[in-house]
Amino acid sequence: GGRRRGPLVTVSNVIAALYVQASGCYAGLPGVDPWPEERDARTYAGPWPVVAHPPCERWGRYWSGGPSAKVRRKKGDDGGCFAAALKAVRRWGGVLEHPKDSHAWAAFHLRHPPHAGGWVPADPDTHAGGHRAWTCTVEQGHYGHAARKRTWLYYVGPRPPDLRWGRAPGTFRRLDAGYHTAEERLLGEAARRAARRGALERLSARQRAATPIEFRDLLLTLARLGGTR
Repeated sequence: GGRRRGPLVTVSNVIAALYVQASGCYAGLPGVDPWPEERDARTYAGPWPVVAHPPCERWGRYWSGGPSAKVRRKKGDDGGCFAAALKAVRRWGGVLEHPKDSHAWAAFHLRHPPHAGGWVPADPDTHAGGHRAWTCTVEQGHYGHAARKRTWLYYVGPRPPDLRWGRAPGTFRRLDAGYHTAEERLLGEAARRAARRGALERLSARQRAATPIEFRDLLLTLARLGGTR
């Protein structure tokens, strides 16, 4: 008899990009099936591995809307978007991204990854294709963002490759008006006064939300790896 062959390993040529802008960086890419708001990514039922960008407003540090909010918000009230994204990654493989310190990790009993970087198991279960889930902290400033933009990833697939861990080198712009960087805290009150006068440049909401092309390509690479069978 001939040599017994192992299982055939296939990699998906199509990635579903969930919760993305209709005219954003995933639009028109070969091999990418974008799911903007009008398609309602909560209804995604496969069969492709996914890159998921579920909305984060109700999971972040300002989930309540802030002290000036006229309507009191409920933490995690995102219409089921994060839960659906997590289910899709677990079922089909791929990767989900959310801001560092997202309350969704605790709400869904996911392990908080180390601040300095490195992949760690995200939960004790196996998911798509018998693969484990992994989580990490990465700064999008390593991949072309104008801010450091510390991000948590949740990935299901074969063991993922190392990313660019740790603090991104260079000088970055501020993400928001209500947070002081470590550098500004060291500078003290003078820097805070300058911030209040608007002397420190901050990113617009659109700039904050934008996914850099290099980071997008990294997420697509992880999703294709996660779709390996």
